[in-house]
Amino acid sequence: MTQVSFTENLRKHIECPPVSVTGSTVREVLEAVFAENPLLRSYILDDQSRVRRHVNVFINSRAVSDRRGLTDPVGPSDEVFVFQALSGG
Repeated sequence: MTQVSFTENLRKHIECPPVSVTGSTVREVLEAVFAENPLLRSYILDDQSRVRRHVNVFINSRAVSDRRGLTDPVGPSDEVFVFQALSGG
């Protein structure tokens, strides 16, 4: 199963502990997470189901390349990390 983790900053806004789910693409993995935690969807995806501009998704140490369709392949031993970008000075 794929391990999905979220940054502490995102966890301040919504409860989203690490979770293990199945899926062969980033979309399938995230949909499995959202099935367990539906409120998380609006923090990660926009109204067109694309990754929000202030969110980054990585598979292991590689940023996903398809932020619209989320078709990047994910294996059962991969880790998916969801980061909410921070800004300021």
